[in-house]
Amino acid sequence: MLALLATTVEKNEDSKEIDDEYIKMFWVGLMDGDGSIQVNHWRRQSLQYRLVIKLSNIKSNYNMLIKIAKVIGGSVRITGKGKDVIWVVNKKETVQEIIKIFEHYPLLTSKKICQLEFLKRCLLENSVDYYLLNRNSKYRNQSAILNSDPFGIERNSFTLPNYFKGWLSGFVEAEGCFSIRKSNNHSFSIGQNDDLYLMNAIKQFLGTTNIVRNPYRNFYLIEIYKKETLKRIINHFNNYPLLGEKAESFQKFKQHFKE
Repeated sequence: MLALLATTVEKNEDSKEIDDEYIKMFWVGLMDGDGSIQVNHWRRQSLQYRLVIKLSNIKSNYNMLIKIAKVIGGSVRITGKGKDVIWVVNKKETVQEIIKIFEHYPLLTSKKICQLEFLKRCLLENSVDYYLLNRNSKYRNQSAILNSDPFGIERNSFTLPNYFKGWLSGFVEAEGCFSIRKSNNHSFSIGQNDDLYLMNAIKQFLGTTNIVRNPYRNFYLIEIYKKETLKRIINHFNNYPLLGEKAESFQKFKQHFKE
């Protein structure tokens, strides 16, 4: 049965080529999952702005960040005594150009939305005093985001942004997990702190009836075993490809799914 299902998993008219726009959508999802939008000060004299993605230093992650740097900007370097690879932007003018991408493809996680708003406000104020007074309250609007209904699920008018498919692949690159088991009871899971609204949107998009679980504190998790749903997930990543370490995990997952 598994082999029969797998033979139907092919690229279709919904397939997305890895062009510059796809890289941008993917990058926003990756930023939402593994990125950091930072404002710091230099000796209380000037502000410094920084965009960072930090990943395990393996070849596929390095190559993915190089692809991103070619489209988005920034630089890629090895850190942590060779254990980590980071994509980073430190120059203020470059940060200002890059954050314009978020106007076309907005961030979707509450924490990164707050980080971006604080950075933009600091750019506008251009004041170390403003930064020092407000840096500890940058997340004050997070609860309002968490209590909102940005995708219309509660209003029964579910809608997703038009870049969501590319965004989701970038987010899964950061937060997803393909699990292969000897029992052949393979699964796909994805989790996120705080953002139940986002997990519910992903659940709706994947067409699964699984409950979004809350296994501990403020962490929310979707775990999928149903083969028909896994088939849809495989189709999604065939058409909207993963680009780093998770691409390798996905290929292994597909091979086992065929067995």
